Amino acid sequence: MPGLVYVVDDDESFRTAIERWLKLAGYEVVSYWSAQQLLDDLPGADKPACILLDVQIPGLSGPELQARLVERGSTLPIVFLTGHADTATTVRAIKAGAEDFLTKPVSSEQLIDAIERALVRRETLRGEQSRLDSLRALLTSLTPRERQVFDLIVRGKINRQIAYELGTTERTVKAHRHQVMTKMQVLSFAELVSVAERLGLLGSGKA
Repeated sequence: MPGLVYVVDDDESFRTAIERWLKLAGYEVVSYWSAQQLLDDLPGADKPACILLDVQIPGLSGPELQARLVERGSTLPIVFLTGHADTATTVRAIKAGAEDFLTKPVSSEQLIDAIERALVRRETLRGEQSRLDSLRALLTSLTPRERQVFDLIVRGKINRQIAYELGTTERTVKAHRHQVMTKMQVLSFAELVSVAERLGLLGSGKA
């Protein structure tokens, strides 16, 4: 799935080779010789894209750039390149969200495989985020009382218990329950619980 690759490496000959490989594979390429250059020209996220980033570059290092991008809220996936495998650095980068860590010299096949994986995962995450945003919007459409009913339903309370807790009748609770299901666009109790789970409303004991 061709997309856009931002290459950050101070080795001009290596950068040139990478650009050639990627362009032959159908990717758009934008190159930077320093991490600061990329930071000053922070790319948007309107198309499938990733960053191919050298670990050891003059000035701002690869991991430092990664940290700055995270601070700025960038979700662009990063594939690291290094001339010297360093387990501690690799672990830190992966924990911070790096997609992959390749050791030079790297073949064009290895490189393109890593970029494809990063882009596929990025698009999957974007799709999931879009779905979560939609669910949050549906949740905000509930009235305060419907939200109370929602919170109690997904915790397994039956209509009678909800009516008692809210000081109303079962008939009223049934009406609210119907509205909740309709507004949240679900057909079953199980689906509603799944929605609450995905929105992170069940883990802390507080919706």
